[in-house]
Amino acid sequence: MLTTPSGTEPDVPPGPVTDAAVLRESLRRPERFAEIFDRHGDEIHRYVARRLGPAMAEDVVAETFLAAFRKRGRYDPGRPDARPWLYGIATHALREHRRAEARRNRALARAVPARPEENFDDRSTARVAAGRLRPELAAALTRLSAADRDLLLLIAWADLSYDEAAQAIGVPVGTIKSRLHRIRKKLHRAFGGAHPLQENAT
Repeated sequence: MLTTPSGTEPDVPPGPVTDAAVLRESLRRPERFAEIFDRHGDEIHRYVARRLGPAMAEDVVAETFLAAFRKRGRYDPGRPDARPWLYGIATHALREHRRAEARRNRALARAVPARPEENFDDRSTARVAAGRLRPELAAALTRLSAADRDLLLLIAWADLSYDEAAQAIGVPVGTIKSRLHRIRKKLHRAFGGAHPLQENAT
């Protein structure tokens, strides 16, 4: 065991504070909830912006974190990472904007794909989102049910695991796997066997 020159044990820096601990502490000190937004706000915003466009993303993200603040007392302390919980709340908030998402996907489905030589790093957020959701994929997404679209994009764009997606949506993991299998078969047929959500296909 390491000791200091005085013979005492050295101070051990504390480990990272989990989201669950911050949420629990925020029940006593509400200002601590701002840490949850600082940790995950940008990620949730990127996801919502890809689905609705940046113009509407701010409102949906605000709705998401306001709802999370109000529900924080019911958060499961056994889950250290709040991302799946936040994505579930964001998914619920997105349901209020189904028509806007459908209009966006229909518009992108009619769009001309971006030229390969364009520099994506120099584009605005709106153009990056539009460029990645190419017309063929936008058209395919409009043909999925709202629930299937939510699940697919939580896996493909939010990068949630099956367990995390199950937590976000509130269904068993087995249901997630069977639904994804069915969704992917539909998309594979629509894209001639290619995987439309891989980076090299978007």
